[in-house]
Amino acid sequence: MKRTTKISKKELAGLIDHTFLKSDGKPEIIKKLCTDAIQYGFACIMVHPSEIENAVRYLAGSQIKVGSVVGFPLGHNTKEVKIFETKDAIERGANEIDMVINISALIGKSTNYVQSEIESIVNICRRNNIISKVIIETCYLSRSQIELVCRIVMKVGADFVKTSTGFGPEGATVENVKIMKSVVGDSIGIKAAGGIRTFDTVIQMIEAGATRIGTSAGVDIINEMTE
Repeated sequence: MKRTTKISKKELAGLIDHTFLKSDGKPEIIKKLCTDAIQYGFACIMVHPSEIENAVRYLAGSQIKVGSVVGFPLGHNTKEVKIFETKDAIERGANEIDMVINISALIGKSTNYVQSEIESIVNICRRNNIISKVIIETCYLSRSQIELVCRIVMKVGADFVKTSTGFGPEGATVENVKIMKSVVGDSIGIKAAGGIRTFDTVIQMIEAGATRIGTSAGVDIINEMTE
């Protein structure tokens, strides 16, 4: 049985980052991603940095934003490289940046470094009126570590904290979204991403506190809905 909800197709589409971040795929996939985003009214499309300019061209004249990733997917680029990636993505036309933290640094309790790299990226985004999302890869973290990094993300003024890259052993979970929500409240957004492929899962994430959904299955999810 499908979960019932008052959310409309238009409202739900407006919460979805329509995503293609695989390492393979034909060039026309990006064009189709953009065409779908325009048709369904998704919030944003998420692509690798090398595809930003193509996406900007395909989306010309629309309201759909172009998002890209920094330090993706492992987070082990140096802070300086992440800063360059961010500036480069913005220069190429990205409107939103999803950056991966240095997960090992967080686990190793190098919280000053983690805060410094997040703040560096967030400040660049803020100066350029770009949405910043911080990927914390919850599957590797304990509850206390999730709470700690959420406090850091909130402190430095990022726009969103995000669950996952989709490349770890586990993606978004309702439990972890609830933990994140318990820390950030309504002060910043929460993006749930990784393994979200059905309408029912999306609604569970929204009910847990997610305000943005990252998925490559956006079209299928919207088409599951009944008016």
